[in-house]
Amino acid sequence: MNKPNIVILGAGYGGIITASRLSKQLGHNDANITLVNKHSYHYQTTWLHEPAAGTIPAEKARVPIKDVLDLNKVNFVQDTAVEIDRDAKKVILENGELEYDYLVIALGSVAETFGVPGVFEHAFSKWTVNGARQVKEHIEYMFATYNNLEEKKDELLTFIVAGAGFTGIEFVGELSKRVPELCATYDVPREKVKMYVIEAAPTALPGFDPELVEYAMNLLESRGVEFKINCPIKEVVKDGVILANGDEIKSNTVVWATGVRGPEIIEKSGFEAMRGRIKVESDLRAPGHEEIFVIGDCALIINEEINRPYPPTAQIAIQMAETCAHNLATLVKGGSELKNFKPEIKGTVASLGGKEAIGVVGTRKLFGSSASFMKKVIDNRSLFLIGGPGLLLKKGKNPL
Repeated sequence: MNKPNIVILGAGYGGIITASRLSKQLGHNDANITLVNKHSYHYQTTWLHEPAAGTIPAEKARVPIKDVLDLNKVNFVQDTAVEIDRDAKKVILENGELEYDYLVIALGSVAETFGVPGVFEHAFSKWTVNGARQVKEHIEYMFATYNNLEEKKDELLTFIVAGAGFTGIEFVGELSKRVPELCATYDVPREKVKMYVIEAAPTALPGFDPELVEYAMNLLESRGVEFKINCPIKEVVKDGVILANGDEIKSNTVVWATGVRGPEIIEKSGFEAMRGRIKVESDLRAPGHEEIFVIGDCALIINEEINRPYPPTAQIAIQMAETCAHNLATLVKGGSELKNFKPEIKGTVASLGGKEAIGVVGTRKLFGSSASFMKKVIDNRSLFLIGGPGLLLKKGKNPL
């Protein structure tokens, strides 16, 4: 009897944990497990605001795949998936193709522009390791350039963050904490630096506890951040942004953090999707496809209590991976009783730079250093789930 081929697309939180759990739950003779990923490493997406602002090295957020997976049990293919041929049960890669009996789509997400022109041309929108490096180097170049020009240009030191959701707030938190150090290094007067957070919704951190949002905004404003709430961006241009009300803010740095959508391959492969995300069955399979599982940011799950999709978070992706691996192992071994997936939100914490953060854990609201401690504990827990105590010792953050 032929061993089934399990192909996992993407080594984000969902993909790498699915591969890791499957390699432990299935024996050599049960299945061929193949993981496909563009890079030779997994990266901690939830950490990227730190290297982007320059407060930790980018290397800290990278986890080599060979360090966390047994490559005798998992075949790793470094390549990019281009299309899924569902009829032929094949994945077309840039450099070949793979046949599958079971497929896991865990390809993460891309920036959502909401149709605003100029985002990809003029803003920083890639939340990847290399994207974070690019933002950091660009910010430092702006500071280095300012004093070298005959005519000082304010737009060099004007930084715009589009989006006051988690990513935008965490990034501007790190940046606002680093600005005094950058000013000292490059002999720039602190008052010359302008930081804006622009949000189309009527509040920052939509859906978050209002008391915590107020704490975050007050803290960031005390560091010089200016909020423009209920203020959509109409266009991103070469030298800044044009707002819906016609105002223009001149800036050489626009960081796009307005939310995400599923990758292009989902719609290109003919799946029915909402903003590039597949509304999955309760066992995480794609509707009409008993052999295809969809997890992480590619999957859409409705929170029945509020009739809105759950946000695409690392916490949910990790939980999906555990269920997905269990269900795949069950099918491979001939079982049919699959687990239904129900997210268990243990808490949500947003860092604000330095030892400041806000969060809700269980029913408790956390502010300041206690929230910052919890944020680092959560970051360390994800490392532990991916690579055990070895990875935690190597890459972990000191919560104190």
